Amino acid sequence: MNNVKEYLVKLEENQREKYPNQPEYLQAVAEFVGTVEPFLVKHPEFMEKNILEMLLIPERIIEFRIPWMDDKGAWRINTGYRVQYNSALGPYKGGMRFHPTVNQSVIKFLGFEQIFKNSLTSLPIGGGKGGSDFDPKGKSDGEIMRFCQSLMRELQKYIGPNEDVPAGDIGVGAREIGYMFGEYKRLNGYQAGVLTGKPLAYWGSLARKEATGYGLVYFVEHLLNDCNDSIKGKKVLVSGSGNVAIYAIEKAQELGASVYGCSDSSGSLIDPDGIDLDLIKDIKEVKRERINTYLEQHPNAKFYEGKNIWDIEFDYDVALPCATQNEISKELANQLVKNGVAIVAEGANMPTSLEALEVLKENKIIYCPGKAANAGGVAVSALEMAQNAQRLPWTFEKVDAELNQIMKNIYETSRQTSLEYVGEFDLVAGANIAGFARVAEAMVSQGLV
Repeated sequence: MNNVKEYLVKLEENQREKYPNQPEYLQAVAEFVGTVEPFLVKHPEFMEKNILEMLLIPERIIEFRIPWMDDKGAWRINTGYRVQYNSALGPYKGGMRFHPTVNQSVIKFLGFEQIFKNSLTSLPIGGGKGGSDFDPKGKSDGEIMRFCQSLMRELQKYIGPNEDVPAGDIGVGAREIGYMFGEYKRLNGYQAGVLTGKPLAYWGSLARKEATGYGLVYFVEHLLNDCNDSIKGKKVLVSGSGNVAIYAIEKAQELGASVYGCSDSSGSLIDPDGIDLDLIKDIKEVKRERINTYLEQHPNAKFYEGKNIWDIEFDYDVALPCATQNEISKELANQLVKNGVAIVAEGANMPTSLEALEVLKENKIIYCPGKAANAGGVAVSALEMAQNAQRLPWTFEKVDAELNQIMKNIYETSRQTSLEYVGEFDLVAGANIAGFARVAEAMVSQGLV
C-alpha cells in the first residue's frame, strides 16, 4: 500500500514540476490519481510497468497557427490544437472547442478525461481533443467559414476515419462541423467518417445533438432507479443554455421532472412556472440572443445579471452543471448544500473544483462525474461512425435506445467497480478505475503502446 501511495504522490509531483502553468491539466490529473490507488494495490503489475505515467503523456500534441480574413479584409491569427492522447482502444476521438480560453492546458485536461470517458462506453475509440482560442461569438457566417477552412487545411494532415475523428464541443456545432467537413472533402475526397456531429444530409446521426443532454438525464434516472426512485417529480436546475443544457432540460421534462432554471455567460434565469424550453430553443438555437430576452414573454421569471446559477438560493433536488470547467467552487458547493441538493451530475467537463468535490462528499451529496455522466455525446458519435462505416442510417429510436443502454451500462459499471475496489458507493473512483483498467490492459497486451 505504501509503495503504491508513494508512486502516485511522486507521479503527481513530477507532473506539477513539468507543467506548473497548466492548472486545468494538473487538476484533472489530481482528481484521477487520487482514486486509482485501490486498483494498483490489487494489480501492482500495472505500477511495475509504469502504465500510469505512460498514460499521462499524450502520444502527440499538434499546435498550429490559423490565419483567416475577417469581413473587413483584415488578416486575423488564432492558434489551433489537437492532442492525440491515447489510441489503445481505437482511433482518437474527441471534440473541437472554439473558445477564447482554449490553450494547451485546457486541451490536455479535456483529452486526458476523454480517454476514460471513451473507455467507459465500451466502444472502440481512443482519447483525443482539440480546438482553438477563436471566439465564434459576434462573427459572421462568412468569418466562421473562412476560419474553419483555414483550420482544416492544417488539421487534415493528422486526422482520418481510422486515425482521428474530431467532433463538436463548446462553440462548435453542426455549422462549424459542416464547414470543416467541406474543406476536408475538397482536399481529400469524400470520407463520411472523418468527423462526427455532421448535418443529417451527409451522414450525420439522428439523436447526436441531443445525445449528451439526454445521456446525462438517463444516467441520473438509472441512478435513481437503483434507489427505487425516479427523476419524475424532482426539481432541477441546469447551468448553461447550449446544446447539452437544452437537451438535458428536454429529457428531464419528458421524464416528469420540473426544470426551473438555466443560464448563459450574461447571467442566470429562474422561472417559478418552469422553464419554457421552446422559447429557450428559439432564443439560443435560432436567434442566438442573450437569455434575458426570455423575460419579454415570461415576466414572472427573474434574471440575475452576472450571477452564477449555483449562487442563487432556491429549493431543488438535482443540479446539472452543463456550462464549463470549474463553475462550482467550494463556496458554491456550500450553497448547493444549503439549497438541499441531493444529486450533482456533470453535463460539462470538470465543472466542479477539487475543493467543491470535498464539500459534496462531506455532505453526502451524490456526485456523478462528467467522464461517466456526460459520455452520451461521444457514445453517439461512435454510433455515427458505425453508421458511416455501414453506409446505413439508423432511426432516432434505435440510436436513442442504444444511448440509454450505454448510459445504464456506464452507471452500473461505475457502481460495481467502486464497490469492488473501494468498498463503498463512489462513482468518481468507480468511473476512474473502470476506465483506467480497460485502457491499461489494452496497452500491456499491445506491448506498452
